[in-house]
Amino acid sequence: MILISYFARYRDQLGIGGEKIALNSSLRTIEDVRQQLCARGPIWQQVLGESSLMCALNHELCTPAAVIEDFDEVAFFPPVTGG
Repeated sequence: MILISYFARYRDQLGIGGEKIALNSSLRTIEDVRQQLCARGPIWQQVLGESSLMCALNHELCTPAAVIEDFDEVAFFPPVTGG
């Protein structure tokens, strides 16, 4: 099982702050998780299909190629800009 969190406008657009999904052999990386979530429908594709999407694994920024394991925490969030 992995915990997935959605932050900022992603949470608002998807209408969900987080969820748990079962880890299986087809989910090896964060990109695999993203692809599975995008298959849920157009809003998921719109939000998680953004090229600027950022992700974290166990509270550390990472790339979508990061390998996941059971009980990991994955977070998706839009880029943050500062001034």
